[in-house]
Amino acid sequence: MKPTPFDYTAPRTLAEAVALLGDPARDTKVVAGGQSLIPMLNMRLARPELLVDITRIEELAHLTVDASGALRIGAAVRQARAAADPAVRHGWPLLAAAISHIGHPQIRGRGTVCGSLAHHDPAAELPTAVRALDARFVITGPGGSRTVPAEDFFVATFSTAVDDDELLAEVILPPPPVGQGWAFEELTRRHGDFATVGVAVLLEPDSATGLVRTARVVFSGAGPVPVRLSAAEDALVGTGVDEAALAAARSAALAGLDPSDDVHASAAHRRETAGHLLVRACTTAWERC
Repeated sequence: MKPTPFDYTAPRTLAEAVALLGDPARDTKVVAGGQSLIPMLNMRLARPELLVDITRIEELAHLTVDASGALRIGAAVRQARAAADPAVRHGWPLLAAAISHIGHPQIRGRGTVCGSLAHHDPAAELPTAVRALDARFVITGPGGSRTVPAEDFFVATFSTAVDDDELLAEVILPPPPVGQGWAFEELTRRHGDFATVGVAVLLEPDSATGLVRTARVVFSGAGPVPVRLSAAEDALVGTGVDEAALAAARSAALAGLDPSDDVHASAAHRRETAGHLLVRACTTAWERC
């Protein structure tokens, strides 16, 4: 199929882009990599009158570590660039690992980090990864900019805190704790497919006791938003990630997750798979501490 007719513009400043998005006379959509939007246009699931291409806005092209040690990723940063960046690979390896699971090199070469987050497919890798990494999202619109924490950003399937006249300008990842271990696991039918279910795990050891001080466990494909499972985290904290702790974390996943059935997998299959992936991810993350 072909998309319905639309106009296209590529502003050079964020202010110009915001003004275009705030025009009430036209239905406007932001486009960056277009890896999700263009198929939706072709299938006529989206019918905007104007596409605003933000990839030529220099103030959205930053990929930097600020004075506080936080990673700041602008809306025009491609996924491949983020995954290859030495600072990302050293300080936020979970993010680089999650990106490596996205589609294929051609997709990662065009798709943007913020574009995937703003699109918010709950089976996608990046929403799960940044939820685990406790991201903050800078949203810009006619009323100015506001910062939204990860737990409030993802609202429902394909829905976020970004309003129609706003854009996700930047995602901020806080500095990682010293010695933190990480792992990202997912099950797919074929490499590059969306995951049936996936999990991101972060474990921070206590330097005094050698046991887990803090844990983060977030699942994809297990609900309409990335699911952070505090019961699994509680099962890991204060342990050496031994067999008993892993069994307790797996039991928490089996009891606490409520995925849905679809043509790809049953809820029971997703839940069982999530438990197995969690054990594997926890073991790997602890080895990396």
